Amino acid sequence: MTIAITSQGKDMESLIDPRFGRCRYFIFINEDSGDFEAVENSNLPASGAGVQTAQFLADKGVKAVITGNVGPNAVRGLQAAGIKIYITDSGKKVSEAFEMYKQGELKTISSATVNSHFGLR
Repeated sequence: MTIAITSQGKDMESLIDPRFGRCRYFIFINEDSGDFEAVENSNLPASGAGVQTAQFLADKGVKAVITGNVGPNAVRGLQAAGIKIYITDSGKKVSEAFEMYKQGELKTISSATVNSHFGLR
């Protein structure tokens, strides 16, 4: 299964990006092998970034996402795609968030944690 983690950088030691739709990078991790790939978020400057980013993750076959915050439109898009949403502190490293996910220590959410356009501020 592939999970995506919002990241401020290109590796597992980068900090979690607190934004979903306008995060700088996604770290895609194969949960079984631990192999990862960093991909720059091309939706960063887009209008409707949360919805477009949710569709991007669905197209990549992602089954779960870990982020710092997520807005209402992104939540609807992720839920429609069947992608589980996990929240963690943005002060954590990607590697720490992945380990917490594997240990079942992250909580899933079903509603927005921030208002629309949070990532623009």
